Amino acid sequence: MRDSLNTVETPSGKGAADENFPVGSFLLPKRLRPHVMTYYAFARAIDDIADNPDASPEDKIAGLNAMDDALLGRTQNPDGSVAKATALRASMLETNVDLAHGSDLVSAFRQDAVKSRYNTWDDLIDYCLRSASPVGRYLLELHGENKAHFEYSDALCNALQVINHLQDCADDLRELDRCYLPLDWCAENRADINMLLEQASPPALRAVQMKCIERTEDLLVTADKLPGKLKSKSLAMESGVIISIAWKLVDKLKRLDPVATRVELSKPQFMLYGLKGAIKGLL
Repeated sequence: MRDSLNTVETPSGKGAADENFPVGSFLLPKRLRPHVMTYYAFARAIDDIADNPDASPEDKIAGLNAMDDALLGRTQNPDGSVAKATALRASMLETNVDLAHGSDLVSAFRQDAVKSRYNTWDDLIDYCLRSASPVGRYLLELHGENKAHFEYSDALCNALQVINHLQDCADDLRELDRCYLPLDWCAENRADINMLLEQASPPALRAVQMKCIERTEDLLVTADKLPGKLKSKSLAMESGVIISIAWKLVDKLKRLDPVATRVELSKPQFMLYGLKGAIKGLL
């Protein structure tokens, strides 16, 4: 294990307020919100390790392994160097949530440290099943929901991940030399990922983005069923908020080029579509 907190965790300065979707909002039961924020802090920490532009792949993997070992109880944490992993282990043991929902995230971010291209949509979804789906599974287990509903939470979380990739596609390539657009779709449309570095998406690249958006809509159709499956009205409302915001972002991504402009919701739009989703989730 490394010697100090700063050599394992590499904080980017990002927090819950910087996310595109609500994290541990007031809609969730008050007694569970601290556990949700502990999970988020762990996820943020390992994401920052994987995305640290100044670290080598070997250093990233070493840091991620240290976090995973602490989470799974394979090592102790006498120097506090992996405090967020230790805190999450305690939280998940207390709430009887499967530790795999944290460890699977580490697996995805290890992949980010060494893999920067995705050949097919299925390759991308395999990554999303470890980088995004564990979040939904964690929340369902935390609320005592039926694991049979993972199908719907997986669809939602995977859709959110792809939306995030589309929003950040140019920055990811420019800053991390990472691209999540399926390369086979690029080849079919005669698009080159270096088109992401232009001022705007050429038609060939826009066609690839639109195909990703179509598949994301398919995922959201499945995700729409999630709130109605849940026993917890609080979680149903939270899910409804996120689904509503996701649909609006997809609509904007269909109309706006994420290479030419930052595609996101304004604060009034975020509030409006969040409220609509909460009401739908409640009903």
